[in-house]
Amino acid sequence: MKHLTALWTAVLFGLLTTAYGQTAGNIYQATLGESGQRTVEVSTQQLRGILADMSAVVLDARPLREYAISHIPGAKNVAAKPGVSMSAYVSDVAEVGRLLEGKKQTPLVLYCNGPYCGKSKRLAEELLAAGYTNVRRYQLGIPVWRALGGVTEIEPDGLRYVAANDQTAVLVDVREAEDFRSGSLPNARNIPRSGVLEGKDLGDVKRAKDDGRLPMQDHNTRLIVIGRDVAEARYVAEALVREAFQNVAYFHGSFQDAQAALKP
Repeated sequence: MKHLTALWTAVLFGLLTTAYGQTAGNIYQATLGESGQRTVEVSTQQLRGILADMSAVVLDARPLREYAISHIPGAKNVAAKPGVSMSAYVSDVAEVGRLLEGKKQTPLVLYCNGPYCGKSKRLAEELLAAGYTNVRRYQLGIPVWRALGGVTEIEPDGLRYVAANDQTAVLVDVREAEDFRSGSLPNARNIPRSGVLEGKDLGDVKRAKDDGRLPMQDHNTRLIVIGRDVAEARYVAEALVREAFQNVAYFHGSFQDAQAALKP
């Protein structure tokens, strides 16, 4: 984990300068700045604006399971192109067409697993070849999105996969203590939404840091936040991101949906 953190620190530092060695306005306005690309990059700040005003369709160019486990909120995903090996993975342009109802002028923003990932580049090339006219990339991808304070979203299939395969993941139930005591998810920890206050190191979040409910020895630990509804879970997830936890996702559904996803 230390080596991974050092790598992304170096990447983020490098993003502060453009290809010409000039300092960018700030890290949120930075792009990778690769030469020879046929599609324009968007910055983290631009992507946040695009998601807020829904001015483009944001496509996660990774495989469905990766998307289900953790994706940028508001992003869409389509099936893989048939007959392509995993090492050359690319989304199916025909599926993109169905998603967009054949409107090839629709503004698109693609992303994948960061500066070294080729999935969004391959998809961009295939979309251009198919006649799509407004394709951009967030080439910094989901690792930098997280590093710059972005929360992610997990789907029911992703929750089921993580619960079965990641024994280090922490499930955070943010319903009130009375509801938690009446029954929760296996091995979940309770941080009630009402105790999550504005600001840092306050309220129940501070207490959870001190009493072991939050993994203070490894801030890269996967945290999955589940509430009565999506809005409640997202609020607490965003608060945990501001406490420097680097791998936080909120569940896209109600508490009952999470229970149903984890039923044997």
